[in-house]
Amino acid sequence: MQRPSLDLSLDAAALTAQLVDIPSVSGSEEPLADAVEEALRGLGHLRVDRWGNNVVARTALGRAERVVLAGHLDTVPIADNVPSRLDEDGVLWGCGTSDMKSGVAVQLRIAATVPEPNRDLTFVFYDNEEVEADRNGLGRLAATHPDWLTGDFAVVLEPSGGEVEGGCQGTLRVVLRTEGVRAHSARSWMGANALHAAAPLLARLAAYEPRRPVIDGLEYHEGLNAVRISGGVAGNVIPDVCEIAVNYRYAPDRDEAAALAHVREVFADCGVASLTVEDHSPGALPGLSHPAAQAFMAAVGGEARPKFGWTDVARFSSLGVPAVNYGPGEPSLAHKRDERVETARIHHCEERLRAWLTGA
Repeated sequence: MQRPSLDLSLDAAALTAQLVDIPSVSGSEEPLADAVEEALRGLGHLRVDRWGNNVVARTALGRAERVVLAGHLDTVPIADNVPSRLDEDGVLWGCGTSDMKSGVAVQLRIAATVPEPNRDLTFVFYDNEEVEADRNGLGRLAATHPDWLTGDFAVVLEPSGGEVEGGCQGTLRVVLRTEGVRAHSARSWMGANALHAAAPLLARLAAYEPRRPVIDGLEYHEGLNAVRISGGVAGNVIPDVCEIAVNYRYAPDRDEAAALAHVREVFADCGVASLTVEDHSPGALPGLSHPAAQAFMAAVGGEARPKFGWTDVARFSSLGVPAVNYGPGEPSLAHKRDERVETARIHHCEERLRAWLTGA
């Protein structure tokens, strides 16, 4: 089988198609990481390092400022949407087109075509962003090679519709457990149904009114939702256990402790036997008042929006590096079976970044 490769001389849209056609579902990024590493090592102006399926390339020009351009290589599971397809309207379809191989293509094009930027550049391509926080490649790089991520400002090329999105919301997933007594369904009165005991939890979720706080002029929108329910033993057994996974997306004015306390408060009187934290990543404040962020906004134009999803701007924020989201993909199309991206947006994003990094 021929080893996949990337042609960095292609325009960013065509390069996006190449990236999409190399499947890289979370945990299976190695072939794409190999191709990215090989392509970058062919560029003489970059130092290239690799750890696992994470590739980092850097300039060393002695500039006064260093900017990090970061993007993840993985996608959610393929849903009959690979290989990519370009339609007559200039729309590229396929898994990862929006989230976020179009952003990765822009990174690679900047790496290939801007050998002498006005700021030193670090390009980070990392794995396992779409899964549990403890597998996230950027987080593991921060723990093992923090010097690789040093910078004055970072741009995460997550889908943002070609507009700057500030900060990100935190994400907390907990498992709520209700318990009952197992019995034969023919004599159900001798048991206690754990599935029925979950009804108050679902009612509380259905009636929940999320906050919409305004932070630095950006209105965030929280959400509290059941994302998984499990329970049941057999068709003739009253179940004694039910578990509901609940995902809380919270605005960045709350920290991890406050977010968990809020969830506990919401379900305090719902008969929960236990609450277990399954995954938790805090958000990041917009930080748009930082001089580097203001300079970036002035260069790319448009009006900043809030980032409702969680992104790795939060990791950069925890490292003391101000960061924004700016990528060509459309957030509302991420993870969908009909995921797609307008090629014009890919070109526009590349052009604005190049202008910012060259002063052209």
